[in-house]
Amino acid sequence: MTNRYETVFILTPVLSEDQTKEAVKKFKDLIEAGRGKIHHEESWGMRKLAYPIQKKSTGFYHLIEFEADAAFVAKLETEYRRDERVIRFLTVVMDKHHISFAEKRRHKPLSKKSVEPTNA
Repeated sequence: MTNRYETVFILTPVLSEDQTKEAVKKFKDLIEAGRGKIHHEESWGMRKLAYPIQKKSTGFYHLIEFEADAAFVAKLETEYRRDERVIRFLTVVMDKHHISFAEKRRHKPLSKKSVEPTNA
């Protein structure tokens, strides 16, 4: 049985842009090789960490939403642990409310503050 998952991983900040893209591609290819289907991905870029991890205070965040067998997640997380570029990761099962929220968040237009004309 396949479930929908959301995984976020943080890559070490010492990587170049090409090395970051290569690491992301590795995990995307791994998901597809495990007969998973990627629904969405987002690169959040360099962000400040809440607390230092391995003496680093920033990291490259990346999110991938995918569908796969439950057994595959253990393989994916093993690869995260083996890859020294990954400093943290979290994978969660998405229930119907989580999926609905993610869809709305993605398709929400960027809000622009409307300026009311004033009669002077």
